[in-house]
Amino acid sequence: MPLDADADLRDVLAGDRIAVVGCSTTPGKDAHEVPAFLQEQGYEIVPVNPTAEDVLGEPAFDSLADVPGHVDVADVFRPSAEVAGIVDDAIAHGDVDVIWLQLGITDDAALARAEEAGIATVQDRCVRVEYQRLLG
Repeated sequence: MPLDADADLRDVLAGDRIAVVGCSTTPGKDAHEVPAFLQEQGYEIVPVNPTAEDVLGEPAFDSLADVPGHVDVADVFRPSAEVAGIVDDAIAHGDVDVIWLQLGITDDAALARAEEAGIATVQDRCVRVEYQRLLG
């Protein structure tokens, strides 16, 4: 079951390293503005975008599985149809604590697989909105 209690979301937001899957190079897009906001709040943003060399001044990686080191949150800005593959990448990575699907993005079956692998999940919520509501 995805995390949705405020206390759980506060715990998720206490992490400091967020890999943003689908991080955009285009200002004005949510997939650019949300990670930029999080970066301004002090989070380390790790862009995952196979078509960019860097985003927000940080080197971009082709997939979540390619991100080195621990990932507190994998924040997903990709269509629901791509979630299963992103979960596969998170499982392959082996050190992702939470998969967070942004507003409008859902995949119960894929998230159930993530949870079976020990990865907590949040879906259909905006990390910026939740940050501002709970911590802002």
